[in-house]
Amino acid sequence: MGTWDGMEELVAVANAGSFIGGARTLGVSAAHITRAIARLEVRVQNQLFIRTTRTIRLTATGQTLLDHCRRIVLERDEAFAMVGEGGEPQGDLRVTCSAALGERFLAPIIRRFCERHPKVSVVIELNNCLVDLVGEGFDLAVRTGTLADSRLIGTRIAYRTHYACAATDYLARRGIPSDVSELSQHECLAGTATAWHFKVGDQQHFHRPQGRWRCNSGTAVVDAALAGMGICQLPEFYVLPYIRSGQLQQILGKFQPDEEPIWAVYPQRRHLLPKISRLVEALRDELPAALEGARIGPLCA
Repeated sequence: MGTWDGMEELVAVANAGSFIGGARTLGVSAAHITRAIARLEVRVQNQLFIRTTRTIRLTATGQTLLDHCRRIVLERDEAFAMVGEGGEPQGDLRVTCSAALGERFLAPIIRRFCERHPKVSVVIELNNCLVDLVGEGFDLAVRTGTLADSRLIGTRIAYRTHYACAATDYLARRGIPSDVSELSQHECLAGTATAWHFKVGDQQHFHRPQGRWRCNSGTAVVDAALAGMGICQLPEFYVLPYIRSGQLQQILGKFQPDEEPIWAVYPQRRHLLPKISRLVEALRDELPAALEGARIGPLCA
């Protein structure tokens, strides 16, 4: 029996949830899968699956071995991808990003990337929570701000600017704040950010918004600001068209924060894969223009 015998079968069965599904994935017979798993159980001297008439589930030994086998199979496939077929992007690609940036900007870019590279299969997961790329098996994430995870490599692909603003009727009722400290006297419409950024002199200043209304959708925050409910701070593609039309009024302009970088982030060991490097190139080429178009054009719902 070869050293690798049964590893791919274990991964296939676990992913499919059945021996028949694993066989279908690998294009082999169910009997082949059964024999391969049996040989692997003999090799490790432990049962890997608990089988019933309707379901199968991994034993503790099976789960431990699966985690290692998945990594080995992935690294094998990545090695072949790096040297095979002239570096053409191929294979599965899992991408994560925040909902707003992903829906409006990333998804169209990645769709065009797939059209150019038919051997790539993509899953995009939009999530406003920070996910563990390495632990959850993502190939790439698009993130903003400061990067802290040393296991990751970040390539700057664009910038965005945040604007503080409110509806003119709200400001007529409550007054226009002239200093960041005066925000504590106002209704602040909070989104996903726990702190608003400003620049006071040469120093970064943070304000934690307080108010009666909070939502993790930037579009909903804009709607609340347009309705006169309070002050918001959001990226320009949300608010700049409304500021230009006069529906919203920028405030605290002299405390405008620095541009915030947007990063393509990926695990260190994957940064040379064609599917990663080519997608990063596409994002770096296309995202700045897409953001600029949103800044000067009408806001989409």
